Amino acid sequence: MSTTAADPRVQASSPAPAWARALRRYNDHLMFDVLGGPRPWKLSWVINLQKAGTFPMLALLMWYYADRTPAATSPAAWMYLALHGSYGLVWLLKDLAFPDPNWQRRTTIGGGLYTFGGLLMYWSFGWLLISGTVVPDYPLPEPQWFALCVTLCILGCAIMIAADAQKYFTLRLQRGLIADGVHRYVRHPNYLGEMLVYGSFALLVWHWWPWVVLAWIWGTLFTTNMVMKEASLSRYPGWAEYRRRSWWLVPFIL
Repeated sequence: MSTTAADPRVQASSPAPAWARALRRYNDHLMFDVLGGPRPWKLSWVINLQKAGTFPMLALLMWYYADRTPAATSPAAWMYLALHGSYGLVWLLKDLAFPDPNWQRRTTIGGGLYTFGGLLMYWSFGWLLISGTVVPDYPLPEPQWFALCVTLCILGCAIMIAADAQKYFTLRLQRGLIADGVHRYVRHPNYLGEMLVYGSFALLVWHWWPWVVLAWIWGTLFTTNMVMKEASLSRYPGWAEYRRRSWWLVPFIL
């Protein structure tokens, strides 16, 4: 890890691309400022409400459709409940132990409703599977496919938690560039972890709709945040060397 922000070698950061700055303003307006007015809640409260509701919502869907379609109580439905529902609980534990400061800002009522509405699209993944709207025809036998999805989900959770924990506790002691630990070879491991988690859900549903939702979120929010973060980190000593020897998101690929 580099020196602190007080280091005299710290320089002005390189400007982010114009498209990233524009998307950041647009995203921030929708999540924090849309419609204006009072700011009664933190954005983290909105996010945690959706995460906490995932397990009971999926269980409720399974109960509701149980007498309507065998898909509601199929092995795939139970597997989806275990993966997506448990991830919501993991998120809550993570937020309790080391909350992300980016989500502690207060938001307007409109911003909170917009964010919650966007998060509800994640629940549509489970609905497709549990309601029988989608009957997945996996490329591999079901047990092997389940094993793949479980592996990706657990690996993604581990990477995300390790990355967020390292960032949270390191920056409490010293500001600067984090270039070791989980961040040694990948500059955005927290986003990689989340993408593995939600990718596992999309693979379990095995339908085009989850990938449309994920492409929208990853393309407009995740990519923008990563580009803006790199522009900000470029002011620290050692950034050029760190960027040269590390990958943006996926080791040996990207």
